[in-house]
Amino acid sequence: QVQLVESGGGLVQAGGSLRISCASSERAFSSYTMGWFRQAPGKDREFVANIRGSYTFYGAFMKGRFTISRDDAKSMMYLQMNNLKPEDTAVYYCAAARVVTALPQDYDYWGQGTQVTVSS
Repeated sequence: QVQLVESGGGLVQAGGSLRISCASSERAFSSYTMGWFRQAPGKDREFVANIRGSYTFYGAFMKGRFTISRDDAKSMMYLQMNNLKPEDTAVYYCAAARVVTALPQDYDYWGQGTQVTVSS
């Protein structure tokens, strides 16, 4: 069982930046596609970005504001979020998949989420 723990969420003003992290217990961390998803109240879970090796893929709404990265030696994944907007307010989840995918149903393991709130 892979355990994932997000951290770094919080309250930030519009236009600000935040970096959230995901720590994994999995020794074979590098073999997983790692993804970030988010879910706002009353909305479906939304794909943010994923990464596997040097491959990265972003959701259409990113428009260059977010950057996903990982440190396989530390079993960590990060999401740097810049120029945050109130509509970015959501719970952000990290997830791990054995395949390269942007579909939440294909991810095998999920963290508990970290709240990101952007004030206007």
